[in-house]
Amino acid sequence: MTSARRVVVLGASGSIGTQTLEVCAHHPERFDVVGLGAGRSLEALCEAVRRLRPALVALEDPADAGRARNALADAAPEARILVGSGATRRLIRESDIDVVVNGIVGAAGLAASLETLRKGARLALANKETLVVGGPLVRAALAKGGELLPIDSEHSAALQCLGGRPATEVSRLTLTASGGALRDHPDWRHATPSEVLAHPVWEMGRRITVDSALLFNKGLELIEAHWLFGIPYPRLAAVLHREARVHALVEFCDGALVAQAAAADMRLPIQWALSWPERWPSPVRPLPALPLAGLAFEPLEPGRFPAFDLALEAGRAAGTAPCVLNAADEVAVEAFLAGAIGLGQVPEVVARVLESHPVAAVESLEQLEEVDARARDLARQQVVRV
Repeated sequence: MTSARRVVVLGASGSIGTQTLEVCAHHPERFDVVGLGAGRSLEALCEAVRRLRPALVALEDPADAGRARNALADAAPEARILVGSGATRRLIRESDIDVVVNGIVGAAGLAASLETLRKGARLALANKETLVVGGPLVRAALAKGGELLPIDSEHSAALQCLGGRPATEVSRLTLTASGGALRDHPDWRHATPSEVLAHPVWEMGRRITVDSALLFNKGLELIEAHWLFGIPYPRLAAVLHREARVHALVEFCDGALVAQAAAADMRLPIQWALSWPERWPSPVRPLPALPLAGLAFEPLEPGRFPAFDLALEAGRAAGTAPCVLNAADEVAVEAFLAGAIGLGQVPEVVARVLESHPVAAVESLEQLEEVDARARDLARQQVVRV
C-alpha cells in the first residue's frame, strides 16, 4: 500500500469540513490530516485539533487573536498555530501536503485555492466562488501545475459521466436541482427564513440553502461547470429532479446519454475527490436500483427563478461580472436572513448591482478583491434603499 495522503482541511468546522474528517476517519490508513483551518469558529476548531493533533492550525478571522492563539496552543501544544488574516494561505504554503480540501465559505476561498494550485497539490474543491469569481485565474494556475477535483455532488457526477472525454464530444451537460425548500411554495417571494432554510434533501450552510431555494446556486454551478469542463453555455442546462438521486447527465455527440446516480450524501463526492483515480469502500450506503424507477425530470419554469437567470447572464458576460454577482448575493442573502429585506428582493438587489457594474477582464486576485469590495458596498446601499 502507498503511504497515507497528507490532507489539509479548510473550513474544518463547517459542513464540508466535518464530513471530510468523517471520511478520513473511515480510512485512517489512507489519510494523514496534517493541517486544519477555519474562519472564526474557535471552539469547533479546538475540538477537532484535540482529536486529530495536526502539525499546523490556522484561524483566519478570530474575534480575539490572543485568546484564539492560547486556546489552540492548549488544544494541540505540538502544533504550529497561525492566527489572523492570511493564516490559511500560510498554512498551505508551509505544509507538506498532497491534498487541500477547500470548504471555505464565500469569496475568501479563492485565495486559498490559488495557493494550493501554485504549490502543485490537489485541490478538492467545495468552494463555489473559486470558479465563479476566479475561473480565468484558476485555469491559468492549472496550466502551470496542480490538479482540481470538484466536491460538489453535481460536478463530481458530471466528471464521472464525462469519463475523460473532451468537451467537443459533449452535446449537452445537464445538472439536476432538487428545487430547494420552496419548490411547491405558493408565493416564494414572501417566504420566511425558516421556510427557506428547511431544505427537503440536503443539510447545508445558511447561505447556500437560501441560494438553493432561489435556484441561484444552480446558476453558479453552471458557471463552475463552464470553467471546469470547458463546455460553452449553450450546451449547459439544469432540470428539476425532486428525488435528488441522479446528479448529472451527459449527452454525447453520438446520441449516448450517461447519468450518475447516488445517495444524497456529500461524503461520497468528498471521498471520490480524495481517492481519485481509485474508488474505495465508502461509509455511504449504496443506492438500490429499484428506487430509480419512475424518476421525474422537469424543465425550469421560465421566469420562475430570476436569480438563476441573473447567474447565467453574469456567466455569459464573463470577466468581473460573476464576481459582482456573487458579492451582491452574499450581502442580499445576509440581509434577508437578518430580516432587513424580503426573499423576493434578493434578486432585485443583485440585478441593480450588476446593472451598475462595467464588466472588465479578470487580471489578478487583487483586482477581484477590489471589485468584490465595491460590489458589497453597493449592495449594502441597495439594501438600505429597499
